[in-house]
Amino acid sequence: MPAPAPQPIVVDLVAGQAYEWCRCGRSATQPFCDGSHAGTGIEPIAFVARRNERAWLCVCKRSRRAPFCDGTHNKLERTA
Repeated sequence: MPAPAPQPIVVDLVAGQAYEWCRCGRSATQPFCDGSHAGTGIEPIAFVARRNERAWLCVCKRSRRAPFCDGTHNKLERTA
């Protein structure tokens, strides 16, 4: 199972398209949900892209602007 990553993933969002951002950290298709959260009680965050844009989506799962990165990963303790 992939672990949350210490940096965001850059994605190209398409205006009007619906996305589900993985909140549990289990998805093999980070930063998007693949259903791996089943049974955890942790649900993905659904959103619709407002415009075509390149976005930095959080993968550390601690952003206060989820699904978008807010730089929180820079403050997390790194483990070797």
